[in-house]
Amino acid sequence: MSNVVALITGGNRGIGKAIAIEFAKSGVSLVINYHRHAMLAEKLREEIVDQYDVDVLCVKADVSREEEVEVMIQKAIDHYGKIDILVNNAGVCHDSPALDKSVDYFRRILDVNLIGTYLCSKYAGRVMLDRGYGKIINISSTNAIDTYYPESCDYDASKAGVISLTHNLAREFAPTILVNCVCPGWVKTDMNKDLSIEQIQEEERKILLHRFAEADEVAKVVVFLASSKASYINDSIIRVDGGKWNG
Repeated sequence: MSNVVALITGGNRGIGKAIAIEFAKSGVSLVINYHRHAMLAEKLREEIVDQYDVDVLCVKADVSREEEVEVMIQKAIDHYGKIDILVNNAGVCHDSPALDKSVDYFRRILDVNLIGTYLCSKYAGRVMLDRGYGKIINISSTNAIDTYYPESCDYDASKAGVISLTHNLAREFAPTILVNCVCPGWVKTDMNKDLSIEQIQEEERKILLHRFAEADEVAKVVVFLASSKASYINDSIIRVDGGKWNG
């Protein structure tokens, strides 16, 4: 996928970092968005440039703020002249008892996970429509489908919204832009670093493969959807969860 440009939100760590690296392996030029941890973004940029010899632009932006998203997209256009692929990966989660959540924090989860996905799709989508080509891959979660956790009700609701948004944007942008959604289950990332051994073992028993995913296993699915091999996949919701056991 040489001469291709991909923008990855929340691309400096976790699943986003793995996606950036997988794209770089295919020769894709990158825009890595981050909100905090500039040093991590710069370290990743240097690593990718050194190992894969592709161009990387790091852009700081809060995806929940429209003016910052608009500036980010313009910086990408100024640098590369186009955006071929958008991966809406940026997301936040904060588990707490459902009845203890504040409205402000609930709203923040929705703002980043759902509104952020919409805003990035809105501004990148306009660019893609003008060029006559584009692919958008949204990162949701199995929490949006059937693995509910009351302590994550704000996160679960935001990710369910991402699935609904995927369906609507696929219709809005058809046939020019393909819009798909990847729903990971449990993944070995910092988001899950505070789980106890007992919690991990309990959740692994519910997975047919009896383990959490590696971040690169999710990333490979995203890169496939962005490739020419997935030219007839649109409006699809793809689980990457190792198989859910309902017994």
